[in-house]
This record gives sequence, structure tokens and C-alpha cells, in this order.
Amino acid sequence: MLLAALLLPAASACRGSGASGGASAISGTQEVKIDKPALTFGLIYPMAHPFYEWITENAEKEAVRAGVQLVVKAPDEANLEQQIRMMETMIRQKVDAIAIDPVDSDALAPVIDKAVENGIPVICFESDAPGSKRLAFVGTNQTQAGVRLGQILDRQLQGRGMVIAEAGMSRMNSVRQRLDGLLTYLNAHTDIQVLDVKYNEGSDAKALSDLERMIDDHPHFDAFVGLDVVSGPVSILVWKAQGLGRYALTIGVTEEIHEALNNGQITAAVSLNEAEMSRRIVRRLLDAVRGRSVPTHDDTGFTEIDSPDS
Repeated sequence: MLLAALLLPAASACRGSGASGGASAISGTQEVKIDKPALTFGLIYPMAHPFYEWITENAEKEAVRAGVQLVVKAPDEANLEQQIRMMETMIRQKVDAIAIDPVDSDALAPVIDKAVENGIPVICFESDAPGSKRLAFVGTNQTQAGVRLGQILDRQLQGRGMVIAEAGMSRMNSVRQRLDGLLTYLNAHTDIQVLDVKYNEGSDAKALSDLERMIDDHPHFDAFVGLDVVSGPVSILVWKAQGLGRYALTIGVTEEIHEALNNGQITAAVSLNEAEMSRRIVRRLLDAVRGRSVPTHDDTGFTEIDSPDS
């Protein structure tokens, strides 16, 4: 009996230790605080490209300040079906808001509308989808950006000359607006002829072959205009390879474009004020989910950057 009396507290202590250990482990897990962002925003690009990496870098800085998590998606190359799938996935994941740069404004309108109908506010940036239920557009007035390219050509060519141009995706709203602004200005104010315009559809390889073909077809051209973020960098390669000294203008600024401007391979670039656009994307999404007023068009403007040699 004495032995049993001595063993009983020890057994109870063992059982108590096990229970206490388990409770302590659970309690410890519950007490570990993981600071998760209160909001999650989706960000969808037309394609993977250094230009959009620069936008992501700035958007993420703004998101950290706002305590927001960004989910960033981009097709390897411009692809409508992939953008649609990315939108559908974000709707299923119930992100709090979405910003998209649509490759095809009309085709993406139904899935943008679906997101909005599911309580997810959507804004467009760089390229708009005005026929959708998107809340707002953040970015440059692309028609005016095209006009500025025309003004630069006018100044460089003194109102006369021959030009070849490469655009991006033929169904992208921003590309059509830039081209319209360029052609409208040149036709109204100059004697500059646009000899050829090709669309690379977001492909580096097609942009390269297009440009080489246009140079072969029009060897006496005076200037080249890149109307999207793919065409400008491709023209740098061609200018280096062929030792061309013709004027080259482009839209969108990356480190590569800055370097080409300093080297004289790019005559001038029209920046879309990318850093400011990045910050405003996050701010406007935050305004939307918090019920604040959001301007239908948040114009971020543009900036002309000239080569020191121009």
C-alpha cells in the first residue's frame, strides 16, 4: 500500500506533464503572431518584361507602406487567354481588388465585369478598358503621348522626312491611341511620311524581324518610332548591329533605354512616369476598397527624355 501510494503521484505527474506539454505547445502556437497584410491586391501585366518589373518594384514599395500584399501575374508573352485565366483565378481567390493592363480591352471586359459583380473593384492602368465596369484608369493620356512623339519628330526632321514605326499589340487600347495621336499630329502639322507601321503583338522576335524587314524595304528612312515597350529595346539591338545613325524614338523608360539615350542609340523617349503610376495603382485600389472617391481617369502625365546628343 505504501509503494502504491508513492507511485500514484508519480504517474499522475507524468500524465499531467504530457497534458501540460500538449497544452503548452498549442498555446505557444496560438501566441505566435504572424503579421499578415489586411488586404491583398492582384496586379496583372500584359507580359513579363523589364518595363513591368520596374513598375512592380515601385508598387511593392507603396504596398509595404500601406500594409498591402501584392499578387503579381504576367504571361511569358502577351496572351489574352492567360490574362483571362489570371483574372478568373484572382476572382476565385477573392482578392480585395485588381489592377490590370489589358492586352485586349474589348475581350477582357466580360471578366473585368465578373470581378466587379463579385465585389472586387478593378482599375486599369497603362491601357484602358472603357467599355467594362472597371472603376478607373490610372496612367498617361496615350493619345497625347503619341502627339508628343510627333512633335519630337517634327523638331528633329524639321517637318519633312520618312518614318517607319513599330507598334505593340494591335488590340491594345493604349497602342491604338498612341498611333492615332502620332499620325494625327504628323498629318496636320508636317510633311513627314509614315512609310510603314507593323505590330509585334508583344513578341521580341517579331519586333526584330519586322524592323529588319522595314529597313530593307525602306533603306532611305530618316527615323524610327517604337510605340510600345518592346519595340524600343529591339531597335537598340538593330542600331548596334547595323551601325545606324538614324533617329530613334520610343515609349517607356527602363535602365536599358536610359543607357541607350546616353549612348545616342535612342534619340528621345517619352516616359509614362512609371514610378508615379506604380504608386497611384496601389493608392487607388486602397481608396476603392475603403469606399473613398476614385477619379475615373487618374492622369499620371508623361515626360520627354532626350539624348544629350540630340
